[in-house]
Amino acid sequence: MRARGAKVTDIVVIVVAADDGVMPQTLEAIDHAKAANVPIIVAVNKIDKPEANPERVKKQLADRGLIPEEWAVGGEGTVFVEVSAKKRINLDLLLEMICLVSDIRAPKATPGRKAVGSVIEAKLDRGRGAVATVLVQDGTLHLNDSYIVGNTFGKVRAMFDDRGRPLEEAGPSTPVEVLGLEAMPDSGDTFLVVADRDKAKGIAQYRKMKERDAQLAKSSRVSLEGLAEQIRTAGVKDLALIIKGDVTGSVEVLADSLVRMSTEKVRVKVIHSGVGSITESDVLLAAASNAIIIGFSVRPERKAAELAQQEDVEIRLHSIIYELQDEMRLAMLGLLEPTFKENYVGRAEIINVFRIPKVGTIAGCRVLDGVIRRDAEVKVMRGGEQLFKGKIGSLKRFKDDAREVTNGMECGIGLGGFTDLKEGDIVEAFSTEKLAADLGALTTAKA
Repeated sequence: MRARGAKVTDIVVIVVAADDGVMPQTLEAIDHAKAANVPIIVAVNKIDKPEANPERVKKQLADRGLIPEEWAVGGEGTVFVEVSAKKRINLDLLLEMICLVSDIRAPKATPGRKAVGSVIEAKLDRGRGAVATVLVQDGTLHLNDSYIVGNTFGKVRAMFDDRGRPLEEAGPSTPVEVLGLEAMPDSGDTFLVVADRDKAKGIAQYRKMKERDAQLAKSSRVSLEGLAEQIRTAGVKDLALIIKGDVTGSVEVLADSLVRMSTEKVRVKVIHSGVGSITESDVLLAAASNAIIIGFSVRPERKAAELAQQEDVEIRLHSIIYELQDEMRLAMLGLLEPTFKENYVGRAEIINVFRIPKVGTIAGCRVLDGVIRRDAEVKVMRGGEQLFKGKIGSLKRFKDDAREVTNGMECGIGLGGFTDLKEGDIVEAFSTEKLAADLGALTTAKA
């Protein structure tokens, strides 16, 4: 999202809190702005707080290459403005600096040409259909213009500004909501006005065909390295997800963040993602692929909810990404096979073997250490080799049933049909503890 934003903007304003300093998100935004070669202005906010330290922020950013103008040799540096949004301190100065940098860099556009822009966001509206928020970067967009955007096309049926007012035309640097799309575009797609609707339709169909060919080629390509990787990861569990959200940006971020949660033991796979409410086709796909449906700020249609109940498909609805990530982490733990730990309880030596008619073989034992309990699991060891592993069938002290026999005492143990017992064999008692699953280390999975 930051990369797309840096590519479509003319000036980047980095806001840093004077009391907190530079955060990892700040550094990421700076890197994207530098990669897009966009001028940067730093607004040091919250200078009204007692613990504010603007000089520390300047030093931290100077170490990252953003040297304040007053520190730079020759006066060429980054514009820093100390502001307070709460008390409205220096906000006018910040606007002046934005205008000044704009005059120096002088971004150019040609209002008379056909409009070119970028899709900032897209969503499905119940009454209006597919709606795209477009930033016009060059040219002028008019009503009834035919356009191509990504793999789809359309005609401008209506345009609205940021306050919902209808527009007939939009010039450079104007953000507008555009109605008239044939399908949902992706965030970041280029919006381009073409001569007529037929030409737009032909380009869209060609792009769809090329994308489909690329996907087929990618899915059918096999290499020895890929085969080796499949063999190596044969024991990896897959958590299949279908993600539906209210806007494309949210869906993209969700898919990326969830796939990055993959570990060496559990791999998260997003088999489908889209914008809009959860439909019957989503439920059928989840049933066929054994997937979980994630709804982010959307709900299932009535028929889809009924079908999900019939097909036993799980639908999870969320509006906070951190809660969703926590839930997915728990789901990944649930996919792992349980881990069991054997806890040593006691050990007994067989000193005699009794074969009793209608009862079976009984081992006369002396407890060497620990305790032998009636409900314990046991192993029969002979010369370091395990002969039997299972439950105790009977435990007696003389002729009476016993719940447990402690160190130094003698007892009779029946092993539920196992008869290959000899004097000198060791009976080890243990209990089994179920441990919490370990997800293992994070992998470098990409969306």
